[in-house]
Order: sequence, then C-alpha cells, then structure tokens
Amino acid sequence: MNTTTSASASIGDSTVAPSRTMRWRVVDIVVAAVLGVAIGLLFWGWNVVGGAWFAAADGVTPGFGGIAVGIWLIGGVIGGLVIRKPGAALVVELVAAIISMLIGNVWGVSTVLSGLVQGLGAELIFAMFLYRRFGVVVAALAGIGAAVAAWVFELFYGSSPNILKSMEFNTIYLIAVVISGAILAGVVGWLLVRALAATGALSRFAAGREARREV
Repeated sequence: MNTTTSASASIGDSTVAPSRTMRWRVVDIVVAAVLGVAIGLLFWGWNVVGGAWFAAADGVTPGFGGIAVGIWLIGGVIGGLVIRKPGAALVVELVAAIISMLIGNVWGVSTVLSGLVQGLGAELIFAMFLYRRFGVVVAALAGIGAAVAAWVFELFYGSSPNILKSMEFNTIYLIAVVISGAILAGVVGWLLVRALAATGALSRFAAGREARREV
C-alpha cells in the first residue's frame, strides 16, 4: 500500500502536480470501516430478502438462484470506487462479511471466507486498471470479478460443494451470478457511490471531487 503513481505535468507548465499517493490515510481507514459496517448491515437484511429470492429462482431453474447473489458482492465494488487504493475492495468486503457473521446468519464463519474471496475478486479488477479507472464499466467488471471468485469458492467449499452437482447447474449458476454481479454489485454499487458523493459525504475523496466538477 506504499506505491505511488506519478501525475502528469500540465501542458505548458513545467511544474509537476503532486503524485497521487497509494498510501492509506487515517480517513481512508475510518471510511473503510464505516462502509464495511454499513454494508454488513445491508448483507444482514439481504440474507432474508435475497435468500428468499435465491430459493424462488432456484426452484424455477436449479442454478438460477445466482441471480440474487450480487448484493452480497457489493462491498468490494463500493470500497474500491470510494477509496481507490490497493486493498480497499478486499477490506470493505471482508469487514462487511465479518459484521454480517457477528450479527448472525446461517453460514457462520464461512461468511468471512466468502467475503475474503469475493473481495479479492473485485480487488483484482481494480488492480488490472492500476487503480486509475473507476467508471461504470470498471465497476461492472469488479462485480463480475467478485462473482467469478464466489462461484469458484462455492465450487469447492462446504459439505456439499457445487462440484458435486451437474455441469448444467454450475453453468446456469455461473451465468446467473455473473449477471447479478455486473448489475447488482457493479452498476448498483456505482450508482450508490455517485449518490453518496452528490451529498458531499465524500468530499475528501476523488469520487466526491468528481461529483462537484460535474455540478
């Protein structure tokens, strides 16, 4: 988390703008924690709503329940879009998973393992763009990254891993969870960050400054 990227000089000006540091500030740590707690509460609520949706969709077509998974992937997307530094997506998704587990759910400690894997999936996408691009396309890709990571995790983890199920189930589940990750985690996460930035709550972050420039 200590690397830096050089900012380009202004045209016609020999003065180079200060480098955008990749170091975490105190405010980054605080906001990551706050986001993690808030999203953990969202996860807890989604355990009921999304769980019912998952069961209903899976009842229609086995594997289609993955269409409800996206909200459980949103922490990494929002963390990466707001803080924009290495580790942000992972930290926010992981903290959210821990909060969800502590409040209480049926998955227990596996929630934390899922959060770790999903956060890494989103983190990889932001890293691929060198933490420089944060538009809706990158957000959707980060949601897809988290979704694919979740699919791989569930393929091998648990008392009844998905690898024991049919290829048809796993193919449908992968397609559904990727769509859900792109839309519910990626696009919805991007819209939520923009809405939060518009309130001025992210004034100390690039996302907030971008919102002010657009007004």
